[in-house]
Amino acid sequence: MKVLYGISILAGTIIGAGLFSLPYITSVVGIHVMIGYLIFLGAVSFLVHYFLGEISLRTPDFLRLPGFARYHLGKKAQKVAYISGILGMLGAILAYLILGGEFLSALLSPQIGGDTVHYTTIYFIISSAFIYSGIRAISKMELCGIALFFLLLVFTFIYGFQEISMGNLLVRKEQFDLFLPYGALLFALWGGALVPEIEELLSLGKERKKLRTIIPAGMLFSVLISFFFIIVILGMAGEGTTREALVGLENYLGQEVAALMLLFGLLVVFTSIITIGLTVKKILWYDLNIPRDASWAITCFIPFILFLAGIKDFIGVIGVVGAVMIAVDAILILLMYEKIKPKTVRLITYPLIFLFVLGIIHEAIYYFI
Repeated sequence: MKVLYGISILAGTIIGAGLFSLPYITSVVGIHVMIGYLIFLGAVSFLVHYFLGEISLRTPDFLRLPGFARYHLGKKAQKVAYISGILGMLGAILAYLILGGEFLSALLSPQIGGDTVHYTTIYFIISSAFIYSGIRAISKMELCGIALFFLLLVFTFIYGFQEISMGNLLVRKEQFDLFLPYGALLFALWGGALVPEIEELLSLGKERKKLRTIIPAGMLFSVLISFFFIIVILGMAGEGTTREALVGLENYLGQEVAALMLLFGLLVVFTSIITIGLTVKKILWYDLNIPRDASWAITCFIPFILFLAGIKDFIGVIGVVGAVMIAVDAILILLMYEKIKPKTVRLITYPLIFLFVLGIIHEAIYYFI
């Protein structure tokens, strides 16, 4: 039972905002390119998560990535882990803020009017209140929300099967960008924060080694769900696929079913922003000794200020977070794994480190230069 629960936690963590970017990205690069990315980056993500699982099994409990980094690599590595982790999670909150505002606007604006900025502000106020109060029951809602969203996705596939066209799957927009899927897919397939949590859950029942079963199963399930989501949304919408995937589906599913999809999509992103927000607040408060209210303000207001400053490109945000912040975490994991395994493992870790460094350089040139 704990194995199934562990798989659901890992898959539930991975399946989030990044998932909603994949149909549009596929429409830009083409289904064949995206399948190649899913296979390749799915394998890379599996290796990094598996290595993190091995590190977790060989490190004292109640530590997370910064603690692992200090234990195996020293204080400087711990500081890098804190910086990449906090910036990555703040970027993820910004992505969820953008996505949540778009979903709320698509759901309510046809009835009551208003623009996306207004709905994003409402979404920000509500989510910030939850993060301030520190409500923990939201994590259980997250798993339920993802399970319900998956069931609704299956229903949508059956209900809208007649709208799915092979021609739509083969569509490719004019603005072809071969590297567009890289950062977004790394973001969409990342669940490293929960690997130590699952290991601790298993250790209570002395079943820690089952982590080696949970990680591949959870990763495989996440990749398959991502592919299925692409098939359903892109197969129906084709060139009309929006950057947020669920917006505009009323043209293919009808208003009621599309509204239901938006509602459950909103639930998924809302529970996720609360979970990530609480994590950042606690790191700032407990680990870095920043006062509670200041920790909350940093967690909530920095992403919102960035949104108001004009950073509203959902795919661009998750691309930077995936290709830079998550890549830094992955490099730290690979360096730590070398410490606990024979040197022959460098045949795997060195090429992966080289890949992540190239990704960081490409993203820096593309977005910041």
